[in-house]
Amino acid sequence: RPLAGMNKEEIINKAKKINTYDLSIEPYEDCCSFFVPAHPSTKSKLFDIERINKNLDLNALYIETINNIEIIKLNIGDS
Repeated sequence: RPLAGMNKEEIINKAKKINTYDLSIEPYEDCCSFFVPAHPSTKSKLFDIERINKNLDLNALYIETINNIEIIKLNIGDS
């Protein structure tokens, strides 16, 4: 989220400044692509969304997420 207010060029420049640009352009199967359906629905029906949400145990998902938080502290120069 720290990059949310930056445009693409600013992000690239920042990556070059902190020496992460070369790593960022290496080919890598992004984990997000594992969760993207082959044929995503772009016009979901409210009925389907409500049906799916009814079967979700959000409290269990929240607890699992909180229990699996990993904090990594990076010290990169003066940035």
